[in-house]
Amino acid sequence: MAVSSIPARSEDPTARPTRAPRRPRGEGQWALGHREPLNPNERIKKDDDPLNVRARIENIYAHRGFASIDPQDLRGRFRWWGLYTQRKAGIDGGRTAVLEPHELEDEFFMLRVRIDGGQLSLAQLRVIADISREFARDTADITDRQNIQYHWIRVEDMPEIWRRLESVGLQTTEACGDCPRIVLGSPVAGVARDELLDPTPAIDEIVARYVGDKQFSNLPRKFKTSISWLVDTPYESNDIALLGVDHPEHGPGFDVWVGGGLSTNPMLAKRLGVWVPLAEVPDVWAGVVGIFRDYGYRRLRNRARLKFLVADWGVERFREVLEKDYLGRTLLDGPAPVLPSKPVDHVGVHEQADGRHYVGAAPVVGRVSGAQLSQLADVVEAHGSDRVRLTPYQKLLVLDVPSERTESLVDALRGIGLEARPSAWRRGTMACTGIEYCKLAIVETKARGEELVARLEQRLRDFDADISIHINGCPNACARTQVADIGLKGQLVVGPDGRQVEGFQVHLGGGLGMAQGQTAGFGRKLRGLKTTAEELPEYVERLARRYLAGRSEGETFANWVIRVDEEELR
Repeated sequence: MAVSSIPARSEDPTARPTRAPRRPRGEGQWALGHREPLNPNERIKKDDDPLNVRARIENIYAHRGFASIDPQDLRGRFRWWGLYTQRKAGIDGGRTAVLEPHELEDEFFMLRVRIDGGQLSLAQLRVIADISREFARDTADITDRQNIQYHWIRVEDMPEIWRRLESVGLQTTEACGDCPRIVLGSPVAGVARDELLDPTPAIDEIVARYVGDKQFSNLPRKFKTSISWLVDTPYESNDIALLGVDHPEHGPGFDVWVGGGLSTNPMLAKRLGVWVPLAEVPDVWAGVVGIFRDYGYRRLRNRARLKFLVADWGVERFREVLEKDYLGRTLLDGPAPVLPSKPVDHVGVHEQADGRHYVGAAPVVGRVSGAQLSQLADVVEAHGSDRVRLTPYQKLLVLDVPSERTESLVDALRGIGLEARPSAWRRGTMACTGIEYCKLAIVETKARGEELVARLEQRLRDFDADISIHINGCPNACARTQVADIGLKGQLVVGPDGRQVEGFQVHLGGGLGMAQGQTAGFGRKLRGLKTTAEELPEYVERLARRYLAGRSEGETFANWVIRVDEEELR
């Protein structure tokens, strides 16, 4: 008699049936066949490419007004054209996470203007200033992404704003959204004495070929880029960064880094270890974006940045997929970039490669106005220049200044509120938009930053060290809080009377690898180290005085923070 190969059924009535092993949940990766939208953001993008919304803005919403805007366009697709609804005035930070979007938003917009590489002509600067005064209630903040950001924009005015911007070669296309954002670049590209290769042609080609192209208009999340010969952009916090290197055999080219990003789960970019010539930069960039589009995690928004894929895959696999599946060729191994002796921010008077000079000046926490930018244009023109640059540190530069006109320019800039010889405090302090306009914010930032700088300039006028202070209104780290000497993350804290008030969680000693001897990292986050917004100037002053009193010769603030006991930092 044949013996059955089927195992006998258990006679134990308490035995549980064996379950098949659970299949791992998909991450929404297109390349693995997971094409169905897994969250509302993905459904919005699948229903209609966000780039198509411009036609509806111009043909419908600009004529019928705010009330006519479809909610999916308003809170989703508008971002692809640089538009976010701004926060309704009078809503305190304690209600940020409680209210629905329609309860938080005003009938006005923040609008970001792309300024790739931070490069502006005099004609472009004048148009930006005029739009600010005519349509944005004189607002025009310089962001740490080299953008100009307006507020109080009406949808009715967008067709005319686009017409004016595009008449001088500017755009808002993909200034926000799940797409390739602005390309950061050195503000002295093409004029720096230490630059061996100007990457501007590659930046221009990337923007011309891919910005507004629907092959990259639906990425899992935002995609941030930095391309610079010099180490003068925050390269380690970008999805892709290319830094200048001189290959011993092949000459000047670029070193590639991938997978950087901060926000609530910060990670630093990692070197791929390749050398890329200037002509191949756009193709390598497109290959990395393609990997992100096809393999990026779309199931959960909080895991949808490229940094999570790079962390899971590792550099070797990422490079292998890039070479085999997206470029069809092997990339050359290359050397690591050589860091400068000290960090570079270009503030002050500096000689260009052609013998002329550029002058870098600091507003306070990036806050400028249309009237001020119009005055700047007049000053620039009067000093024989036609070029202005914005930096990723909320500063601005005037290029091509004759050596005999530099001091006159420094004085003229000071006369309109832009300081080319700023205090350490004004030079080192940045702030995000904050609760004044941002729907995500919990606390005020710009005004707090201005108050902090003024107080420290008064009390510590001759402070002789460089300390970066980055003020953020929420945990999302738009101001790069985790990589500052003093990073301030906005939150509600308990005040002296026991009630909740605006305040900050304090991060200390963070930084990027911007100079020799610097180790990139996120610093110390001490348990319970918080300050109310009211007490912030006093806290920073106390901390700075302790540093001055206790530092060893040549010791940076970040190294001092690592060395001292916690009590010294409170």
